Amino acid sequence: MTESPLILVDVDVILDVLTRREPFVADSAALLAACETGRCRGMVAAHTVTTVSYLLEKHRDAAYARRQLAELLRILQVASVDAEVIDRALTSAFGDFEDAVQMAAAVAAGADYVATRNVKDFSAGPLPAITPAELLPLLRPSV
Repeated sequence: MTESPLILVDVDVILDVLTRREPFVADSAALLAACETGRCRGMVAAHTVTTVSYLLEKHRDAAYARRQLAELLRILQVASVDAEVIDRALTSAFGDFEDAVQMAAAVAAGADYVATRNVKDFSAGPLPAITPAELLPLLRPSV
């Protein structure tokens, strides 16, 4: 049996779920559920955690943000963002630095895919970027 794919989940997918953004919440939630059940292994870049905290605190409050992050990190691993990742992002062909950091963190962690709704923004990267809706059929069935 081969190991399930490792997926870096972009911040937009996380926010789709935590803020219940339509029409994206269903596919994004299904991807997180696939991570939780072992159909894939999910991770977020370290800076995504602080970004999500900041945005959720603005959306609701600090207590809500911390509860949601604790639940999220029960499901997803955290990919390091260190000097090497930042250097790789700075020298990449990405127009958007935050996307470059996401991709560099995914590469450093050995990810197979980046799950995002902004696929075109990741086209300069070495890993395939794919939407949650496109990724779900590629995952092994639930056991």
